[in-house]
Amino acid sequence: MFRFAHPEYLYALYGLPILVGLYFILLKRQKQLLNKFANTTLHKVLVPKFSRVKSWIKMFLVITSLALLVLAAANPQVGTRLEEVKQSGIDVFILLDVSLSMSAEDIKPNRLEKAKFQISSLIQKLRGDRIGLIIFSGDAYVQIPLTTDYSAANLFLSAVDFKSVPQPGTAIAAAINLANKSFDYNAGTQKVIVVITDGEDHEGDLEEAISEATDKKLKIYTIGLGSPDGVPIPVYNSQNQTIGFKKDNEGNTVLTKLNESILIDIAKKGNGKYYRGNNYEDYLDQIFNELSSIEKTEFGTKKVTDYEDRFYYFLVPAIFLLILEFFLSESKSKWFSKLNRKFGLEK
Repeated sequence: MFRFAHPEYLYALYGLPILVGLYFILLKRQKQLLNKFANTTLHKVLVPKFSRVKSWIKMFLVITSLALLVLAAANPQVGTRLEEVKQSGIDVFILLDVSLSMSAEDIKPNRLEKAKFQISSLIQKLRGDRIGLIIFSGDAYVQIPLTTDYSAANLFLSAVDFKSVPQPGTAIAAAINLANKSFDYNAGTQKVIVVITDGEDHEGDLEEAISEATDKKLKIYTIGLGSPDGVPIPVYNSQNQTIGFKKDNEGNTVLTKLNESILIDIAKKGNGKYYRGNNYEDYLDQIFNELSSIEKTEFGTKKVTDYEDRFYYFLVPAIFLLILEFFLSESKSKWFSKLNRKFGLEK
């Protein structure tokens, strides 16, 4: 397994094209000043031994060595040993509604983005707990299987949008059933489901799904996002700009309402709690605090436990190129003069 110990240093690579651009601007400026100072026919007299090709090669050596130094500073590492590591925690599957009604903006910036922000915040606070993500609309899919790789979980979370599930609708029952099947029951950990939705359930046998979950001693928490009074559903163009609101077949504006009763019922029957989301409080944080009080269970997971540094693969050639650049002069040599004339770099 390969990784960088300090990947943030790699952003310095974006500065290298800027340095190349500045170098060519400087060369052009020097040529302009030289042309103003003397006629081009006198250039060979004023700078008889200057080699443009060698100048470019020296620049190439410097830029390449800088790139290698940045890679060395980021410290590439190779994982050499995979072993089972004992961890303790609980298993949490978050069920996230990605139906079109979650684009309503009664929760800022909209219901889905608010939910994603809270999930990301929860992931950053987890220590040893395994987390998974199921997205649902008219059907349900596992976006992130149970994992302790929180960086990967955040990466997959960021890719979630309203197009992640093509089927329209809000199938809460299908999402609960999928979570029920996706838990690892051999681990013996406490298992929790957190449903984040506006509660507009349109399909599936919800009672049966909850019953199967509770039979396996799962806890189900629910977070309701939205307004009980109803708000319109925005319609966006290809530039993600609001161009109107969703309408029904008769031309009336469709309103999406928070269905609290169904979410309260799910939480009650699932031995959990219901929270109503708003613009100010992070209810996933409250759930996390409650989950932290649950007794942790030890489980094993495969992890790379030994990484070896490989920065010297880049540091050694970088030093070599810098030394080479230091000893390489810009004066012409016979074979460089032939190369200059061959490519038309000298007249």
